[in-house]
Amino acid sequence: MQKRRNSSFGGFAKFFYLSLSHDNLENYYKTNFALMQHHKYSLTELDNMIPFEREIYMTLLVQHLEEEAERAKQNG
Repeated sequence: MQKRRNSSFGGFAKFFYLSLSHDNLENYYKTNFALMQHHKYSLTELDNMIPFEREIYMTLLVQHLEEEAERAKQNG
């Protein structure tokens, strides 16, 4: 006989809690503000992102900005 879970999302909640525990509320709002002001994301777009999707886009954006800074340093 198979044991039934109380919630089918319990494992997902624990995963996201552990994987995103480094981010606090202040950082969340500062990051949202910066993304909206400097990179033209809308608040709706940011709120609709899955937490790990947001992390991926942030990592890609940081890499892009670092590459641009390096290119500017080489040219200037």
